[in-house]
Amino acid sequence: MSPMTSAHSSPLTDRPQLGLRERKKIKTRTAIRDATYALIKEQGYDATTIEQIAERAEVSPSTVFRYFPTKEDIVLTDEYDPILLEELRKRPADEPWMESLRYVMRLAISAGLAEGPEVVRLRSHLLVQVPAVRSRMLESMSVTGRMLAEAVAERNGLDRDSLEARVYTMSLIGGLAEISLYWAENDFKDDLHDLLDRTLDVIEHGLPGKNA
Repeated sequence: MSPMTSAHSSPLTDRPQLGLRERKKIKTRTAIRDATYALIKEQGYDATTIEQIAERAEVSPSTVFRYFPTKEDIVLTDEYDPILLEELRKRPADEPWMESLRYVMRLAISAGLAEGPEVVRLRSHLLVQVPAVRSRMLESMSVTGRMLAEAVAERNGLDRDSLEARVYTMSLIGGLAEISLYWAENDFKDDLHDLLDRTLDVIEHGLPGKNA
């Protein structure tokens, strides 16, 4: 869930100690991402090639493609989706659904910001400025939506493939995607957590105003 307190721990960062192999994978993925962000800041997205990224990250181009199928995926992919779904399932069964969702999505935003506000802004800028990144984000969030549909269905007593679960989930995913776009289009002046609350309020209660 990528469209986001580095100094503070959270359920997303306080994970059990990973094995050596998994730590090496994360180290490689991080090196590739860091190289990509640095090159994009230096010369722009279109001018940055996989070969340049590989050289900067000190890996082979084939290694880059093994971790990230496309250049867009380097910008968009994170490891938080399965963890967020796990956190959602761990919420109390009697907790109102939207309260559970709000809690978990706030974790997602804090986890994203833990990478550093500058990185989050860069990713959001690319969503606005680069059609290929925006298109890939929508594809990626569609996959996230199918994962989330299972949790939605479980909590609300629905079949995960029911029309209701699918419509609700993809409406939610679409709303979350708009947060990053709106934030970047308005010069990052809003607080991301506030934008999340506004988004979930619309999903829960509908449009504000006299005709709502």
